[in-house]
Amino acid sequence: MSITPVIHRPDKLLKNIEDATSRVDEFIFKFMNPREPKLLYDAANHIIRAGGKRLRPYLVLKCCELVGGDEGAALPFAAAVEILHTFTLIHDDIMDGDELRRGVPTVHVKWGIPIGIAAGDLLFAKVYEAILKRGSASPDTILRCLERLTDAAIAICEGQILDISYPSAAGVTEEDYLRMIGLKTATLFQASAEVGAIAGRGDDKMVGLLGEYAYNLGLSFQLVDDYLGLTSDEETLGKPVGSDLKEGKKTLIIIHANKMASPSEWGVIGRILGDRYASKEDIEKARIILEELGSIEYTLNRAREYAERARRILENLPKTDAREELYRLTEFVVKRRT
Repeated sequence: MSITPVIHRPDKLLKNIEDATSRVDEFIFKFMNPREPKLLYDAANHIIRAGGKRLRPYLVLKCCELVGGDEGAALPFAAAVEILHTFTLIHDDIMDGDELRRGVPTVHVKWGIPIGIAAGDLLFAKVYEAILKRGSASPDTILRCLERLTDAAIAICEGQILDISYPSAAGVTEEDYLRMIGLKTATLFQASAEVGAIAGRGDDKMVGLLGEYAYNLGLSFQLVDDYLGLTSDEETLGKPVGSDLKEGKKTLIIIHANKMASPSEWGVIGRILGDRYASKEDIEKARIILEELGSIEYTLNRAREYAERARRILENLPKTDAREELYRLTEFVVKRRT
């Protein structure tokens, strides 16, 4: 299934995202200005300063704009979303034992697990401080946005535990996996869009449509992440290729392969799945089998389907420049290389 052609220059979209979210970064860096103990703030700022795509704060800003709101009013909420996302990354890296994030050492590798936990906790608290102390929105708007972000934070925790506690691939269905990534990834995309629309004073229908759009976009985003985790390279990814395999993640690629593989093919995959010491050669052997089984392409096609659902939802929204940017964002999500 293909997305209606909208974007011809992904570099232009990336420049638009960078320009729009540079104000978010400026807000965060001022807001997160180190105080004692400086070590804690250095650790908390580490992943934020390492870069990232900034898609979630971009969603906040564009959804605010789409409903006719003032981008300035959405700025604290956009910052809060990025801070919340960073908190989840730091703690996820600790739980998964990851050593690289965005091409730099993870927080717990650089400073140790106790500092990593404290840095994540600080960021979680800063989410609420950004909204309560730095925003100029009405009390009702603040309350509604806090409700959305709190619900998203709870869902992310639930999704993370499902992710790390799933049994063997044979015990996990595609529906299980989609529910998990819905909680862990898509709900924050949804909350980002809803918060932006609420900050822009959009009506309930607009808030709901934009949230539904972003939820489907988030599912597509995570499925593409799974795809890139086996088809990209370490320099582009900012982390080792095949890390999901080494961590034993039951991605849709693995779930599909478990249904399609012969005993001998699954024997190769199963030996590597969860082996943190698997070599690059081992990962490549598994990748070739997964590709031959059609599992990698199946996952990408499912990502395209969710992106198409997201695109169709946008058709119900007013035709504005912001809507066109969201169309471009939707296509970028499935065509990106990182």
